[in-house]
Parts: sequence; structure tokens; C-alpha cells
Amino acid sequence: MHGYVERVERLTPTMVRVVLAGGTLDGFAMVDSTDAYVNLAFRPAGASYDEVYDPRAVRDSAPREEWPARRRYTVRRWDTAARELTLDFVVHGTTGVAGAWALRAAPGDVLVLEGPAGGYRPSTTAGWHLMVGDESALPAIAASLEALPADATAVVRLVCDGPDHELPLPTDARLDLRWLHRAGTPADGALLLESLRTAAFPAGEVHAFVHGEAEEIRGVRRHLLQDRGLERSQMSCSPYWRRTMTDEAWREVKRDFVAAMEADVA
Repeated sequence: MHGYVERVERLTPTMVRVVLAGGTLDGFAMVDSTDAYVNLAFRPAGASYDEVYDPRAVRDSAPREEWPARRRYTVRRWDTAARELTLDFVVHGTTGVAGAWALRAAPGDVLVLEGPAGGYRPSTTAGWHLMVGDESALPAIAASLEALPADATAVVRLVCDGPDHELPLPTDARLDLRWLHRAGTPADGALLLESLRTAAFPAGEVHAFVHGEAEEIRGVRRHLLQDRGLERSQMSCSPYWRRTMTDEAWREVKRDFVAAMEADVA
């Protein structure tokens, strides 16, 4: 499947929104998840195949150095009527693959993708909702807040680089939102955990969404299970990335890291 860049918007100093339309997106079938994601494929410079291609066929026929780089990104919004797919990219200059592509993206550019898939949607029977993360989790958290009804309650803790990195998060729900700003010190890694240690949780059963940097999420998960008494079934929890590691390096060790994290509190 592929789409063409319709428009590009700089949301914050480190987040770029890309809206796709056309191509074969008429066949896009959205799943019932607010953390829905697509697998993007980025063709390397100088590749011998066309800009519209089947990633699996390329892997079967092209040399390894021509294989597209694969990245998983959350669907920020799928507009069924307009057939437009919105993706938000965290960018850090020209490093990396997906963020660098988003910085260069212009109307008419092609993006190849597969999916969607997903596994989380705020429970309609939960007493309240806890959403914790950083910029990488922001698209899913924003989509989840939009899905909550007016009688829901959400406690949200988000870490970012400063006030100009914050985004509006519209919701009909009662919202307890706190943005936590990094200071560029080692203490940044404890911001989310410390904010939860002192948070007053509402009464009732919680449904939690906890996603972001690996070590931060590991600590938050341990706190929620050990100290707050949550059950694993009440939580969607995943480390999206790991500080000091490239995407490729993180993909190589992620399975082992997740296994170790799960073993922390079985």
C-alpha cells in the first residue's frame, strides 16, 4: 500500500505532521484501536526499484543493501470521508530514517506502508484512565483522549523538552494533565516515575497506557504493579525506544529487554 504526501505541518520543534492521501489508501481499513500503527518502508538512496514497490518482494529479489528501512508509526488520525492518513513524526535533525524523511517531505512524495494493526483502546468499563509517556507516545495518547466520553476521567503525565513542545490535547473527558519538562540532566529519566509516586489516583479500577523510553517505562511499570497494585491485564505497556541507541540497535535487543522487564514483576 502507498500514499502521497498531501501536506506537511511542523507541530513543535521536534514533531512533524505528515498527511497522506491517494495512491492505494482507498484500501486502508482502520482497526478499532487508538494505538493503531502502520509499518512504513523507506527506500534507500540509489535503489534500483521504483518508488512504489512491495517491500516483501524487494526483500526476496534485491540485495540486502537495497532493502527498505522499516519503521512502525502510530496512526494519529484516519479520516474515512477524506481518505487521509495522518502520521506524526518525532524528529531530531537529519539523523535517523523516518524523522529525516519527514523533515524533507513535500507534497507529492510517496510513502509505502503496511497495516494497520493495534491492540489498545480505552476500556468503556474502567473507572478511570491513566496515560503515561513521552513524544513517541503522544499520537496514541492524543487519539485515546479524543475517544473518551464526557463521563470518563483521565490522568495524563507526559514528558517533553519544554513548553514549546507541548500540544493541545482535546477531550470530552475530565482531564488531569501535567507536562513534565526535561532539564538536560540525568534526573530527566525519573520525571515520569516521580510524578506518579506523588500522584493522587482516583477511586475505581484503572485502565493504563504506558509507552515511551525503555528504562523510564520499565520503572513506571514496576511502580504501578508493585506499589499501586495494578494487574498486568489493566495495562498496555511497551518501550518504544531506548536512550543512547539507534533504531537498529534497539530492534536487536528489544525482545530481550522486554523479557527482562516482564520478569521484574511477573
